[in-house]
Amino acid sequence: MVPYDCGFDRNFTNRETMIHRSIAAAGLLLCTGPAFALNILLTNDDGLTSNLKALYDELKARGHDVIVSVPCTGQSGRGAAMVMYSTTVIVPDNDKTQVDAEQGCHNGAAALGAPAVGPFTKSGYTGGDFSYVHGTPVMATMYGLDVLAPARWGKAPDLVLSGPNEGQNVGRIVNGSGTVSNAQFAAARNLPAIALSAGTDTVDDKGLANPNSKVVAQLTTLLLQALQAKAGGGALLPVGVALNVNFPNAPTANVAWAFARHGTFDLYGMKFSSKAPWGATYSIGGATPTAGQAEDESVVVQKKVAVTAMQIGFDQRAAGQQWLRLRLHDLFAK
Repeated sequence: MVPYDCGFDRNFTNRETMIHRSIAAAGLLLCTGPAFALNILLTNDDGLTSNLKALYDELKARGHDVIVSVPCTGQSGRGAAMVMYSTTVIVPDNDKTQVDAEQGCHNGAAALGAPAVGPFTKSGYTGGDFSYVHGTPVMATMYGLDVLAPARWGKAPDLVLSGPNEGQNVGRIVNGSGTVSNAQFAAARNLPAIALSAGTDTVDDKGLANPNSKVVAQLTTLLLQALQAKAGGGALLPVGVALNVNFPNAPTANVAWAFARHGTFDLYGMKFSSKAPWGATYSIGGATPTAGQAEDESVVVQKKVAVTAMQIGFDQRAAGQQWLRLRLHDLFAK
């Protein structure tokens, strides 16, 4: 990571040193540029979207070096699946309906028959920063980490950002989220990783310029500045910790932020269809939170930016581990 000069005068007199240090520390969060220029891998589970473009543009404007590696088509709900749909050239497969409808990757990132993995061919995205993978979200993240990052930087990225998703990833849906799984995958490699999700009111497939996307991008860089101010040039997050961040619908620049926890609230009302066509159905907003869910991100996200610390993997807390030791003591002793 390269230090970034926010413009504070470092030639202090002895009498002014302490005052200027205090001002510099407070002003760090308000700098127009980041405290450090980061090498960032940007991925998601939606492919080329307004949110992706807005965040890329904002990060670049702040001086970060960014490479993008996303699925060819929208892959919501694919979780941690590691599947390639094409291994030579793009052909309609598991995502046949999407590929047929757009004759290739989402929003024209690449055409039908293009290589299964490669740089965007869409005009305006051919500068070498944007790549796609015709597979699940984690495959796109893996491509970014194992191929693109070494080619660009000769090492792993300083940070992996997954999203912003077109729809919040809160409560029960988190376990099946490709957005969250991308962050989990990167964090399992001991890399700082953050999953980002916004409302469905950020979609703009026609112009890729939804104004809500820009607000979410600006808020994301504010979060990064806050983390950088505390990192002091070191890693943004402790090893073994990833973040899940959810932005409310119709976000504003002065929206409040809140500590949050993963809960059980079912924002999407997911159920299996009782008749053909078989599959999952959902109804956003159909469920009502209980009083016991008043603090988890599933509720906070409706009015604030919810920030949740995630563990890596599925280990239970110490109390749960001890319960298992005691409950099956006789079995383990054999």
